[in-house]
Amino acid sequence: MTTAFFKKSLIAAAVTLASTQTFAAAFQLNEHSASGLGRAYAGEAAVADNASVLARNPAAMTTFDKMAVSVSGTYIKPDVDVEGNLYAGPLNRGNASESDIAPDAFVPASYFIQPLNDQWAWGIGLFSNYGLSTEYSKTFAAGAGAGDTELLTFNINPNIAYRINSNFSIGAGINAVYAEAELNRYAGALAAALPGANADTRLAHLKGDTWGFGWNVGTLYEINENNRLALTYRSQVDLSFDGDFQGATSGNRVVDGNLKLDLPAQAEFAGYHRLNQQFAVHYSVNWTDWSAFQELKATSNGCAGGVCLQKDEKFKDAMRYALGGTWYVNPSWEARIGFAYDNSPIEPEYRSLSIPDSDRIWYSAGATYHIDQDMSVDFGMAYLDGKEVDVNEGMRSHSDALRWKGTSHGNALLASAQFNMKF
Repeated sequence: MTTAFFKKSLIAAAVTLASTQTFAAAFQLNEHSASGLGRAYAGEAAVADNASVLARNPAAMTTFDKMAVSVSGTYIKPDVDVEGNLYAGPLNRGNASESDIAPDAFVPASYFIQPLNDQWAWGIGLFSNYGLSTEYSKTFAAGAGAGDTELLTFNINPNIAYRINSNFSIGAGINAVYAEAELNRYAGALAAALPGANADTRLAHLKGDTWGFGWNVGTLYEINENNRLALTYRSQVDLSFDGDFQGATSGNRVVDGNLKLDLPAQAEFAGYHRLNQQFAVHYSVNWTDWSAFQELKATSNGCAGGVCLQKDEKFKDAMRYALGGTWYVNPSWEARIGFAYDNSPIEPEYRSLSIPDSDRIWYSAGATYHIDQDMSVDFGMAYLDGKEVDVNEGMRSHSDALRWKGTSHGNALLASAQFNMKF
């Protein structure tokens, strides 16, 4: 059983900073770099303008002729609201709305690439691909379905790349993912039916951490120095959280619990084309294997029937499409814009208050300033506009005794800065 959830270690500190209400599909993170944010991550696996390309494509390391370092941080300011009512059967039990359910967050990342010779290169990336944080007030009427939900992940990703010939390179890496999860649910309106309970009485508490491992591969085809294509794949990472569970199914006792969670596989096809000395276009098509996430289930011998908590998710695979452009203004400055459409993996009938996800559109802009030939800084900003969606969620598993019905709408402002150096 994990009792020291926040460990006094460098990894735990970095993971804590990676907490966010995710603003890619479901609980996926795209915030890997400021340069990428400025183009809505269009062409990210093929552009290879700094070391942050490691978050997408290890094969691109062969395009570097010097050691390279990139360090970035992205600030996310979300605005997510839910508006609705509680129903007991057909009877309206009153308004149950909440504003600003997603906290602000800061997402760091860092990368290092070292060419070994004309054919080989290696590098390491430290970043996050998945994360989630939603926080409702403890007295929220629908607290049995909302409450607090948090997932923190941190990926340590060493890679190696090999140039087969002047046009084609391949790369591969290992992903060591550290993850922490916490979930709390409160009685809310259910308190009226629970002896001695108040609205803020905690019905369920789950907390734990774990390590998971996966792999990634990438390819880069350089048609010529101004045109290149990339295809990448990052494997699923299976997480098994061992930690504390406390709730009605355990007789309100603290018991050893286990929660399995699969971080889905993902793939990207990307292209970069420099049309002339001043302009380039780039694009990406991303696929995420969200169908691997079918349920959220916590188990323990200390819970009734061995099941502490279970919720069907039934995610479907999702796509993301991005298009961007770069303007090479002069030797010191570059400007970029991007547009993306991010498809939600959540089926409408399974959408929940803890992950009120929807399709969203990205509008991005950014710039690079070259301090000298080997040092540069990137800036990026984006506005994400989420579609308003309906949510219809029962407050008790396998029961329609009390339901929340309403809508959710979310948008966000993202700002990022990055320092790059070659030496």
